[in-house]
Amino acid sequence: MKTTINTVLLAWLSIVLMGSMTGCGKHRGPGTIEGAQRPASVVRQIERTQASAAKAVASSASLEAPTKQILFGDLHVHTTYSADAFLMSLPILQGDGAHPVSDACDYARYCSALDFWSINDHAEALTPRRWQETKDTIRRCNEIAGDSADPDMVSFLGWEWTQIGQTRENHYGHKNVILLETDEGSVPKRPIHSGGSTRTAMREKAPLSQRFGLPILDSDNYQYYLDLNYYQDELAKTVDCPKGIDTRELPEHCAEGAETPAELFEKLSQWGFETMVIPHGNAWGIYTPSGSNWQKQLSPAQHDPNLQHIIEVFSGHGNSEEYRDWRSMDFAEDGSRSCPEPTAEYEPCCWRAGEIIRQRCGDATEEECERRVANAKQHYVDSDVMARTSIIAGTEMADWMNCGNCTDCYAPAFNYKPASSVQAAMAISDFSTTDPGRFRFGFISSSDNHTARPGTGYKEYGRLPNTEARGPRSEEWVRRASNPVNFADPAPESTTFDLTTDPRPAWQYMDFERAGSFFITGGLVAVHSEDRSRNAIWDAMEHHETYGTSGPRILLWFDLLNGPKGVESMGSVVQTRESPRFRVRAVGSFEQKPGCSDFSNAALSQERLEQLCQSECYNPGSKRRRITRIEVVRVRPQERPGEDMDNLIQDPWKVIECPAGTEGCVVEFEDPDYLSGDREASYYVRAIEEPSLAINTDGIRCTYDDRGNCTAVDPCYGDYRTPIDDDCLAMNEERAWSSPIYLRP
Repeated sequence: MKTTINTVLLAWLSIVLMGSMTGCGKHRGPGTIEGAQRPASVVRQIERTQASAAKAVASSASLEAPTKQILFGDLHVHTTYSADAFLMSLPILQGDGAHPVSDACDYARYCSALDFWSINDHAEALTPRRWQETKDTIRRCNEIAGDSADPDMVSFLGWEWTQIGQTRENHYGHKNVILLETDEGSVPKRPIHSGGSTRTAMREKAPLSQRFGLPILDSDNYQYYLDLNYYQDELAKTVDCPKGIDTRELPEHCAEGAETPAELFEKLSQWGFETMVIPHGNAWGIYTPSGSNWQKQLSPAQHDPNLQHIIEVFSGHGNSEEYRDWRSMDFAEDGSRSCPEPTAEYEPCCWRAGEIIRQRCGDATEEECERRVANAKQHYVDSDVMARTSIIAGTEMADWMNCGNCTDCYAPAFNYKPASSVQAAMAISDFSTTDPGRFRFGFISSSDNHTARPGTGYKEYGRLPNTEARGPRSEEWVRRASNPVNFADPAPESTTFDLTTDPRPAWQYMDFERAGSFFITGGLVAVHSEDRSRNAIWDAMEHHETYGTSGPRILLWFDLLNGPKGVESMGSVVQTRESPRFRVRAVGSFEQKPGCSDFSNAALSQERLEQLCQSECYNPGSKRRRITRIEVVRVRPQERPGEDMDNLIQDPWKVIECPAGTEGCVVEFEDPDYLSGDREASYYVRAIEEPSLAINTDGIRCTYDDRGNCTAVDPCYGDYRTPIDDDCLAMNEERAWSSPIYLRP
C-alpha cells in the first residue's frame, strides 16, 4: 500500500512540476534559409535538356518544336505552422522534428529542384505572428532567387481554407488560396479560415492529461511537448474578427473566418488582389460525409469562376480523378440513410460492419444474428464519419478488410467518394440560370506535404518523412494515442457512438490506421510558360496551360488542331462546328541516380541535406522512362436536370498504344461523333509511363480469392509495426494528366 501511495504522490508531483513548466514552452519560429540562389548554369542546363527532348519528339513527327518551356512546381505545401503538421512531427509519432517555412524554401530549391512552389498552411492554425513570419520568409526566399525576370525559383504566398461539414448539405471541402504578389500592401492582412468544426478542433487545447502527461511519459523530448502547449495556447488566445464587416475594415490582428465558399469569395473580392482558389481532395473519405457531391458548389453563389478555375487532381493523399457509380450509403427523400449491398468492385463499410458482427454471432439464433447484423449496418451509417469504426468494440484493422476503397482506381484516396471526384465535377450542370453553369477546371497535381517538403515525388524513398503516413513508435504508445474502443474486448453487438460527447480529441477516432496504407509521395503541377518569371507562371495558370503528374517530370503537350483560330492548347474553351482533331506529345521522365547533385552538395551543409532530404535529391540520369500509352477521357456535361452521369463520363474513351523503343510518343485522334451529339464535350489525356516501384501504391495489399473477394490484408502501418526503413514499394504506372479542352457546339 505504501508503495502505491508513493507512486501516486510522485505522479501528482510530476504533474504539478510540469504544470509550472508550461510557461517554459517557446515559439518555434520560421527558421533560417541556408541555401543561396542556384547557379544560373544549372538552370540553363535544365532548360537545354528539356528543349532538346521537346525538339526530338516534335521532329519524330515532322512538327515544329514548342516555344514555351515547361516548369514544374508544387502548390500545396504545409509546415509545422499547421496544427496537424506539428502533431505529425511529434517524437511519439515517429516524426523527425519541426519543419518551418525556411525548410520548405531550401527543400524546394536544393532537394526537389522545383521551379516554383507555394506555402499553404491551414488558416485555422495561423496566428497573426505566424502569418507575418510566413510572409517575411516567402519574401526572403524570393529575394534569394535573383532577377525577378529570370529567377531560379518562384515562391508564392498562400494558405489553405480547410472546411469540414458534418453533413453532405454543409460540407464544401478544402481549398488552397494562392496570391500573385507578396508585398505587404498587396496581400491580405489575414488569412481567411473556414470556421466550423475545423477551426474549433485546431483551436481546442489538448486535455490536461496530455498537456502534462506527454512531457512526463516522453521525458527525453519534454521541451517539444512544452512547445506544443505554447503553440496551442497562442492559437487559443487569438481573438475572432467580428462578422458582417468589410474585410478591409477589420482589426489587423484578429482571426477572420468564412464558413462557405460564397463568404470566402466575397472576402477575397473585397481585398481585390490577384488570387486563385484551388479545390482539392474532395473525394477523400476520411472526413467527407457520405452523399457529398459537387452540385451545391456549382450554384452561382458558391462558385466564382474568376477565382476558382483550377483543381488538384492528385496529391500525396491519393488520386481524386475517377468517377464510379457505387455508393457508400443510400439516402431516402425523408433524409434517412441505409446501407447498400456490395458490388464486385466495392464493399461499403456499413456492410463490412454487419459482416464483422455476423462472425461474432456465436451461439445466437439466426434471427438474433440477423438483428445484430442489421443494427450494425444502421449504426454505421448513423454515426459521425470520423468515428464510424468505433461502433464495434475490439476490432482490428484487418477486420475491415478493403471496405470503402475503390479497387479499380489508380492510387485512389482512402475511403473514396466518387460523387465528389473531378470527373463528377466535370459532368454536372447547374440549371438555375439560362446558360447552364459548369465547372471548366484546369488540372494540376501537388504534394499536400506536411513536413515542409515541396515536390516529394521526385524519388520513391523515405515513406515516413515523404508521405503523411504516421503512427506511434511502440505498442505502448499505440495504446496511448489510438482509439481506446479498438483495445476493448471484441463485442458481439454494435453500439451507437457520439463523438461530440467523448472527451478525447477527434483525431484519436479517425481511421488513420487504415488510411496510412494509402498515403503516397506527392504530385507536381506543370505549366507551359513563356519564361521563368512570376507573372508568366501565373499567366499560364490563368489560361489553364497546366497539367499534373503523379510525381515524375513527364513532358506533355495536348492540342486541338482545328480550332477556329488554329491550334488551341490544353485548357482552352473553344466554340467549333467541326469534328475536333487532337494531337498528344509526351516524353517520359528521367530515371534518378542515387544521392544529390554536385550543386546541392555545394549549396547546403551535409547536416542540412540529411535533415531535409535524407541526402537524396532530384538527381536525373541520362535515361528516360518510356511512355507506353495515351489514354483519352471524354466527358459530356449534363444537358437536363437529373441526367445520369454514368453514360456521360467515358473513361477511357480511347486508348492509344505508343511504339516501343522510343522515349517520346506522338499520337493523333478525332471525334467524328461530336457534331451529331450536338452538346458540349471535354477531352483530356493521361500519358502513362512504363511500370516502376513506388511507395504505398498497392494500398492495403489485399489477397484475393478466385471470385475477387479480399480475404486477407497486409497493411503498411504508419506505426512501429512496419519498420521505418520499409518503403512498402509496389509496381506503379506513373502518369500525367492534361488539362481538358472544352468544346461548345
